[in-house]
Amino acid sequence: MSDLIDPQGRRLYLTAAERSDFLAAAAKAPREVRSFCEVLHSTGCRISEALALTMKRIDLDGQALVIETLKKRRSGVFRAVPVPPRLLDTLDLVHGVREARKGRGDPLLWDWSRTTAWRHVKAVMSAADIEGPHASAKGLRHGYGVAAISATVPLNLLSKWMGHATIETTAIYANALGEEQRSIAERMW
Repeated sequence: MSDLIDPQGRRLYLTAAERSDFLAAAAKAPREVRSFCEVLHSTGCRISEALALTMKRIDLDGQALVIETLKKRRSGVFRAVPVPPRLLDTLDLVHGVREARKGRGDPLLWDWSRTTAWRHVKAVMSAADIEGPHASAKGLRHGYGVAAISATVPLNLLSKWMGHATIETTAIYANALGEEQRSIAERMW
């Protein structure tokens, strides 16, 4: 991917306002759907990466989620993504993380198929009145990248958090449109 717009010139990422609307709509969804949507929103991970998240990969002390990068050609490639304390609280309340971590196993947080997870995300997008090619988990992932660039997160850190193989892939988020691009440009003025 080399751009954040499709061949028809439509934006492929959620704006800051849409990301906020997505979270508000997710807050009204069933608890498991809400926690899943909050993980996608706060980490920029892919659906399959969120579905692979286990109880023991929630680093409560380090305030991070340890996500297996599933787009690599080999398994066992992990990245720690810092998350807000409120997300850790949500995960504990909804999934009983602290209690589950005491057990022997390491269960998944969600036992959904990828299709089911995709449907949940699309339903929350619809509830938030977000429509278009960006109304998807990938659009949310791209929105995370744009938000990070807008917040002046260094490219090398963002690349690590998103599980990109190269920093050039991450650099596309500097090509944000509209208000995000203007916000970035204003820092030069």
